[in-house]
Amino acid sequence: MTEPPQLAKLKIDRSATAPRPGRRRWVNITVAIMAAAAIGAVIASRSGARPEVETATVSVAWPSQNLTLLNATGYVVAQRKAALSSKATGRLEWLGVLEGSKVKAGDVIARLESRDQEAALAQAQANIKVAQANLEQARAELADAKQAYQRANELLAQRFIAAATADTAQARYNKANAAVTAQKAAIAMAQAGAQAAQVALEQTRIRAPFDGVILTKNANVGDNITPFSSAADSKGAVVTIADMETLEVEADVSESMLAKIRAGQPAEIQLDAFPDIRLAGAVSRMVPTVDRSKATLLVKVRFDERDARVLPDMSAKVAFLSQPVPPADRTPVLAVQPGAVATRDGKSVLFIAADGKVRQVPVTPGRKVGELVQLTGGITGGITGGIKAGDKAVLKPAPALRDGQEVRLAGKP
Repeated sequence: MTEPPQLAKLKIDRSATAPRPGRRRWVNITVAIMAAAAIGAVIASRSGARPEVETATVSVAWPSQNLTLLNATGYVVAQRKAALSSKATGRLEWLGVLEGSKVKAGDVIARLESRDQEAALAQAQANIKVAQANLEQARAELADAKQAYQRANELLAQRFIAAATADTAQARYNKANAAVTAQKAAIAMAQAGAQAAQVALEQTRIRAPFDGVILTKNANVGDNITPFSSAADSKGAVVTIADMETLEVEADVSESMLAKIRAGQPAEIQLDAFPDIRLAGAVSRMVPTVDRSKATLLVKVRFDERDARVLPDMSAKVAFLSQPVPPADRTPVLAVQPGAVATRDGKSVLFIAADGKVRQVPVTPGRKVGELVQLTGGITGGITGGIKAGDKAVLKPAPALRDGQEVRLAGKP
């Protein structure tokens, strides 16, 4: 039986709206996953899961960073330094210093074999004595000749002797006088020979030219020493000495930054070997030659503060300052990134993460030190009292973070 047209329009065509079996399965899986995630979130919130936090390290900062115009690196160099050798050639017989020995100007550091020079000196000194004896003999002869000459003149005046006899007496006197002059010259020559022998002997002694410290020992007893170390199996310099009072830092500064540096400008020196100390210094001079290959200028910075631990060839960092560091800013302070400071109950605090928990510590933020902020208040003496250098402070702590809450550091399970 045929349906009326009106009823056919009201009939629902289920073949067009019914979903395919495969599509229904994916919809059901998606709904199940979302439901499981929601249930897991509820369970995690009820079980107190540890939130993940990022941290910033509490570090030691120096207030002088606020005065720094430019940083450079360099090395400690002794401006007065010498490699000591002898002017003579010979075998090293005695060495009286070691590395690190302190010496005074004029101290004998080493000695070469010098028996031949000593013998030559003794012979020269004996020649002086012989010349002196000859001078005394010549003076005695001169005195006798003078007396005979005077007597001859008296007798000649009385016509008791002939003029030829008086002339002979005068000639003898002149000859004796010349002999005295010759012996004086012989003494001077003997003394010069002795001085030459003394110089030759002194050249076998190696002395310190100035007050300093022995840096290196380059030869041992028994080595052959030559002035220019040109012979085989021979040594030139015996030791190297440096005057520690002339230590400076030589730093290369880019020529584009020279406008920020001037002679006498205050500086602060940090040694890589001792990063916890800062030594005051000043620009001593700038070498008036630019290195083309590096486009840098050599700047020499003297130490205004001396420290016995500073040694030549140490690597150092130099901070060129806009003004001298005030005495109150010569000590380091604790600092942290500003984002680690939070507010709880109207007070500034840090959340220190350790052993899987956070500990709330009250602090008073101070001045900016570079990109960090100084910490005061809860810190006694800048180090103790709850915070120390190396602590991990929670960065940008969430408002819900509380003292004693368990946390998990970012990037760690």
